Parts: sequence; C-alpha cells; structure tokens
Amino acid sequence: MNQKGWRKQVGWLYILPALILLLAFLIIPFAMSISYSFTDYNLLLPAAKKFVGFQNYVQTLKDPVFLQSLRNVLQFTVFIIPIQLGIALGLALIVNKKRPGNMFFKISFFAPVVVSLTVTSVLWLYIVNPNQGLLNSILGLFHIKPQPFLTSSKQAMFVIIGISAWQGAGYQMLIFLSGLQAIPHSLYEAAELDGANAWQRFKNITMPSLRPTTIMILTTTLISALNLMTQSMVMTQGGPDNATMTPIYYIYRTGFTDRQLGFASAMSVIYGIIIIIFTIIQRKLTNKGEEDE
Repeated sequence: MNQKGWRKQVGWLYILPALILLLAFLIIPFAMSISYSFTDYNLLLPAAKKFVGFQNYVQTLKDPVFLQSLRNVLQFTVFIIPIQLGIALGLALIVNKKRPGNMFFKISFFAPVVVSLTVTSVLWLYIVNPNQGLLNSILGLFHIKPQPFLTSSKQAMFVIIGISAWQGAGYQMLIFLSGLQAIPHSLYEAAELDGANAWQRFKNITMPSLRPTTIMILTTTLISALNLMTQSMVMTQGGPDNATMTPIYYIYRTGFTDRQLGFASAMSVIYGIIIIIFTIIQRKLTNKGEEDE
C-alpha cells in the first residue's frame, strides 16, 4: 500500500467514531421517523400499526394545538433574539473594560448558564408564584398589585422569554467578549485621534468587526429558540390555554404521553422542515447584508 492510500485509511479511521454516532443518533432515527409518519403506530400496540399514507400530515396541518404552538414559538423567537443578543453584547462591553472585580462580574454573568434549564425553571417557579412569590412581594413595595405571571395566558410566554434571556445571555456574552478582544486596539486609538466619540467608535469599528461573531450567535440562538421545550414543560406544561405550548413539547407529549408515535413523527418531520427553512432564510438575509456592504 502506498503512502497516499495509507493516509486515506488512517483518515477514515479518525472520522469513523463520529460517523457511527451520526448514523446511530441522527440518520437512522430520522429515517425511522419518516417511516413511522406514514403509519398509525401506537406505542401500546406496536404490532398493529398499518400504513395510512399522508393522513398524519393532513391531521397535523389541521391540528389547532400544533398551529398554536407554531405561533407561540414564533413569538418567542421574535422577542428572544434581540433581547438576548442585546443583553449579551451589553454585558460583554461591561466586562471588556479593565477594572477591578472584572473576574467576579464574568463569573456572575455566566453562572446562570452553568445551572441546568430544569433547575432554573423550578427556581423561577417560586420567584414568580402569584401568591407567595418573591417578585410579587417586591412589586408590593412599590404599591403594584400582584401579577398572575405564569397563570395568565397573556403574560406566561413573556415570563418565559425573560427567564430564557437571563439564563442564556451569559454564554453569548463570552462569545461576544472573545470577538471584542480580537479587535485591534490601534483602530480605536486612530479613531480617537481623528475626533470620533464613543458612539462613533462603537458604530464604525466595534459593530462591523463583530459581524462574523454576531452572525454565528444569531444562527445558534435562532435554532435554540425554535427548539424551546424545557421551560414550557417544567413551568407551565404548555398552559394556560396552550399559551406556552411549543412544537417540540407537543411532539414529545403526543409521542410518549399519548403514545401516538405515528402522528408525532409526522409533526416532527413538518417542524424539522420549518426549522431548515428558517435557517436558510436567516443565512440568506445575513449573506445578503454582507454583499450589500
């Protein structure tokens, strides 16, 4: 065997573990999901499943709960992306300055990311409890009447948005911070000598230099937002009145609580296509912005 062929085989050996994991946990489950989506597969009666064609897909597109969950996750995505990215960039700008106690602030801002979403959700349940919650007690000090928070169909999703932004901003902060520290300081010095104020330096140096970082954060935040599940499942169980029901949680509940795996598979295929479309649109828009510049 020549050296080129030997190197090729060694290369395949290096990527073989990743290929096996990809096959076992992504490709095969995806193929099985598509297969199940054309059947009436019930987990309690696996041997009785039969082919039903596109019936599950038609039922999915007519299901009011699934359609409501799409509206809910769209609302969550529209609000969480600017809020979370804005908070993350602001925190990164704060800790990017050399000042005493910077390490303390970095740890404090990043600490919520380390705690699991389940634990965070349970803790916030006590804080926003409408009867004995800490937040209503604080509002009472300012003579503001107690708020229903998660028990209100109008407020519940916004509470989840706020909690999610607080929990996830620390991770984006570190990525923004690495981008800020990669900007040559000489650019700021030259701009300052030319008489540029702080806002002009931020607009003309910081933001353009952070564009690649921002695009990467925007893409990951979009995908994460579309996969919202834990907060709704732990804090509200999709209520009240399905106001916080999300597609991922509804698919999980349909497949593993109601045992309708065929119907759940059809929903997962449709929602997977929606996520792909959203991601492609987002990439097209950001690439178009780069070309315009």
